[in-house]
Amino acid sequence: MNDAVTEDRFLGGSVIVRQMERGFRAGLDAVMLAAAVPARAGEEVLELGAGAGTASLCLARRVEGVRIAGIEIDAGLAALANANAEANRMIARVAFVAADALALPAELRRPFDHVFCNPPFHGDDGEAPPDEARARALQDGGKLSAWIGAGLKRTTSRGTFTLILRADRLGEAMASLPDRGLTLFPLWPRTGEPAKRAILQVRHGARAPLRVLPGLALHEADGRYTPQADAVLRAGEAIVLQPSP
Repeated sequence: MNDAVTEDRFLGGSVIVRQMERGFRAGLDAVMLAAAVPARAGEEVLELGAGAGTASLCLARRVEGVRIAGIEIDAGLAALANANAEANRMIARVAFVAADALALPAELRRPFDHVFCNPPFHGDDGEAPPDEARARALQDGGKLSAWIGAGLKRTTSRGTFTLILRADRLGEAMASLPDRGLTLFPLWPRTGEPAKRAILQVRHGARAPLRVLPGLALHEADGRYTPQADAVLRAGEAIVLQPSP
């Protein structure tokens, strides 16, 4: 078994994350997801399926004073995530627990101001990766609706639940989400190309109809990040999906 780890930097090097060399590795999706969570100082946030902690740590770097609890089913990854929180001097306000996101421990079965997740991207389609941890991170076993239900259940009234997923799973996800207070934000690989990823956010209890925003193009024709994407990925700017309540 290869237990080697790599050290990766996010938000222009301001967040350092050690993650497993093999298995699921966080990258652009985690940063984009964290940027879309409209947390403010003093609020409490829950991440479901935190991995090595990349998204939570990026959110904590952007929003000083926010408190985050991250859930990760793999005990080794949860320990690595806590080590990453300590290395980034965030351990006082960011903590990770080894638990099943779909069966939270009693102390976390309470409302949070914001909940977010990057659920496994694949359903039952395709062959499972041979690496067990990678397969668990990538394939939801047909439980996307359960992930969504778990997130909504922990979101306080007027709080937000945010997730990133494959664009071709939008129909499946939206069938499990409220039809009010929902915002869709596509991520286009390049201008004029079909979206491959999308961010969905629901404000719990809001009555506004579905909003589809222009989204964000990630790359220029030559492969460089667009200025808008670069501002999120390197400068740590927020992605604003909904007006404040």
